[in-house]
Amino acid sequence: MSSQFFILRTPSISESEIKKSRFIGVAMHCDSEQSALKQLRQLAAQHSSANHLAFAWRIRAAEGFITERFFDAGEPSGTAGRPILSPLQGEDLINTVVAVIRYFGGVKLGTGGLTRAYGNAAKQAIDAAGKLPWVEMAQLSLKIDYSQLQMLEYQLKQIKGRIVDQQFTDMVRVVIELPAEHLVAIREQFSS
Repeated sequence: MSSQFFILRTPSISESEIKKSRFIGVAMHCDSEQSALKQLRQLAAQHSSANHLAFAWRIRAAEGFITERFFDAGEPSGTAGRPILSPLQGEDLINTVVAVIRYFGGVKLGTGGLTRAYGNAAKQAIDAAGKLPWVEMAQLSLKIDYSQLQMLEYQLKQIKGRIVDQQFTDMVRVVIELPAEHLVAIREQFSS
């Protein structure tokens, strides 16, 4: 397993037709099983006349472990969900759910044909989305002088961090979110 993970650049949809069956691949970002299920429910509502809605997801939990799940949606076991999961694993994607909607065209594809159709639909949707390196984020609470606030804002902008919350009293209390790799340096620079 690689130490570098990726996320989708943008949500995407791809469509193909195989022996009169229509396959629609949809790749979406999700940061929890709840958000994945919500998006899948929306797709199911949009495609209520589809014969199958198979899916797979890979989600990285805050503790660092990865949850994988797939569903064949009534297709023969192993012909839909697992082939959708495969490119997620191969591309080291996390926080991603891919669904493939099938409108049956009347011609049976056989298990090999189904496996290829679902896998290709997933791969096309992922390729269309593109991917970006995933960056682990961390939160940090700081108490700083007013005179340090502008410098902190500048530093955060340089490393793609942001202020989540700030309260002004005799000091400025800030909660910031920043790439985890910069946590120690920022804490040391701004600790009073």
